[in-house]
Amino acid sequence: MGNRMSPDAQRLTGGGAITASLLRHGVDTVFGLPGVQLYGLFDALYKAQPSIRTISTRHEQGAGYMAFGYARSTGRPAVFAVVPGEGMLNASAALATAQSVNAPVLCLTGQAPTPFLDRGKGQLHEIPDQLETMRTLAKSAHRISTPAETPTVIACAFQEMRSGRPGTAAVEMPWDVFTRAGEVPAAEPLPLIPEPEPDADVVKRAADLLKAARAPMIFAGGGSLGAGEEILELAEMLEAPVVSFRNGRGVVSARDDLQMTAAAAYKLWPSTDLIVGIGTRLETMGWRWPFVPVGLKSIRIDIDPSEMERFQADAGIVAGAKVGARALIDAAHKAGVARSGRRAAIKQARVDLARELREKLPEIAFLDAIREVLPHDGIFVDELCQAGFVSWLYFPVYQPRTFLSAGYAGNLGYGFPTALGAKVANPSKPVVSICGDGGFLFCAQELATAVQYKIPIAIVLFNNNAYGNVLRDQQLDFGGRVIGSELRNPDFLKLADAFGVPSVRVRTAAELRPALGRALGASEPWLIEVPRQLEKEGNPWPWINPAKP
Repeated sequence: MGNRMSPDAQRLTGGGAITASLLRHGVDTVFGLPGVQLYGLFDALYKAQPSIRTISTRHEQGAGYMAFGYARSTGRPAVFAVVPGEGMLNASAALATAQSVNAPVLCLTGQAPTPFLDRGKGQLHEIPDQLETMRTLAKSAHRISTPAETPTVIACAFQEMRSGRPGTAAVEMPWDVFTRAGEVPAAEPLPLIPEPEPDADVVKRAADLLKAARAPMIFAGGGSLGAGEEILELAEMLEAPVVSFRNGRGVVSARDDLQMTAAAAYKLWPSTDLIVGIGTRLETMGWRWPFVPVGLKSIRIDIDPSEMERFQADAGIVAGAKVGARALIDAAHKAGVARSGRRAAIKQARVDLARELREKLPEIAFLDAIREVLPHDGIFVDELCQAGFVSWLYFPVYQPRTFLSAGYAGNLGYGFPTALGAKVANPSKPVVSICGDGGFLFCAQELATAVQYKIPIAIVLFNNNAYGNVLRDQQLDFGGRVIGSELRNPDFLKLADAFGVPSVRVRTAAELRPALGRALGASEPWLIEVPRQLEKEGNPWPWINPAKP
């Protein structure tokens, strides 16, 4: 008499088991590039249509960045699939970027066939100890050795990605297991690991610090995206500015007069006597700003206990941003915390900064044009280009997850494919990708993906025929010894036309407005080239890394 499957099990291939597990976790899109090790997975994805949409990219880094854009713009887990070895390594920059800004991205990859695992026999795409390599890039990494293991491993990966400080996961499966059939038990998604409860004594100590402060400043990072209501309530209670550099933009709307960019907040920094960091590494005041005011006290709220070791605060509250901020607000009410009276100074600092930047940085006019055309819920994806750097100083952001950045990873070329992923995840929201000419060419081939899958984003391409930041640094700091930073570019309009992408060239902000409006109203991707001369561009770095006053 043969073995019987348990009533809740199915006979599935390894690829089928992964696909079934993805569906059980609510995944609706997989970005990827099929290859021989993944045939079993992509065959299962084919059969799962239309429940899961598969978007095949032209390079593995494109797949990784698109998943990053999907996750970063929604907060939901996103998935990409690439072949092992060199394919995984091609996508590793995207995986590392997602991990750096705590985006829940799952990398699915293959492995050598089971008989060849870890044998070093030179199987296709084999690299030494791929699993250990992925563990250096992701929050967790696992191997699935049989179809039956799949539901549990995938459930663990999703639990790890979403619990505590969010992050990435990687899962590999040997080539032969993707097509091998076996009994696969059902497994429901795992609950999130409970968040730590705020320590009441630490919260009281933090409230006492708030009571004693006369000029507090709140720093809101990417870990605070779900706590905007509480952060604004705390800010109003204290009459304190809420400062975000990149990843916390939009936690408090730019419409609120307590919201500040880091550049504006620096004007108030000398008189600040207390910082409250919520879901942030404190990059700005931690090392970009050149001094710490005498007697400065600090409060931190972070879900990751290791952050309290990296930057030791006078009161370190280990908790999620929303829960921790609420506990601090309640304790502050009991302590009788008073307002700082800083509102007028905050408003004046914002006005003064805007005037300075308009005088010194021509890119402001183009960012103004984009902001005027892009709806408040539209998504803006920055880049490592001059306009991108200036956007950190100035660009008004009204909602969380509408300003996407590579954070401290700082990956040139990430922006365009990230914007494609954001649009796939948010089909009803307009998406603008700003790029420099150097960075755009890292992933320009994904224009083909945008056309094939009808992903309508607007690309605003600033072309100064250089890695502009590098060229300026070589000119200013290395005696004008320019090497490797001057570029000979294609005609970008002809390049766009070759892919079937409509395009236009504009030279002024006034010309950009109608062109962008047309692009955002289209049902296809558009490229707008803005020719620039480096010598006529501004230098944003005196505001990003300011000098001591």
